[in-house]
Amino acid sequence: MARTLRVLTWTMGVACVAIGFFHILLGNAAMPGIADAGPTVGSFGRFMGAVFAGYGAAWIQAARQTPVPARTVRWLAAVLLLGGLARVLSLAVDGRPHGFQLVLMVIELGLAPVYLLLADADERAHSSARRGIDGTGVQATGV
Repeated sequence: MARTLRVLTWTMGVACVAIGFFHILLGNAAMPGIADAGPTVGSFGRFMGAVFAGYGAAWIQAARQTPVPARTVRWLAAVLLLGGLARVLSLAVDGRPHGFQLVLMVIELGLAPVYLLLADADERAHSSARRGIDGTGVQATGV
């Protein structure tokens, strides 16, 4: 579980940084359905790309720590969940967006609980190792 958390945390970080820079570089062209939205939306999209890259950097920072800090993972997962819930609100208020946005909503709403469930896996693994307990809860013999 600890390894899964670390891999998912790194993956999330790298993906978010890449997506953020994609939005910074391409502006409106980065999002399906808004290529001709104009400079105001382009400015907002590029700004949010920078914010998203920063969000990804926070995931990478968490992944680089030993153990991966559960509190940080919970906060970052909560932001991901909030984003997914914001998409649900938008769907209810504004109607159906481009299909790609629906896919992102499903990913956000599905992945956030996984992070919340795994959040303390690395801390638990390190705590057990410090106490000399193997994965089954049995005291290690050192043989």
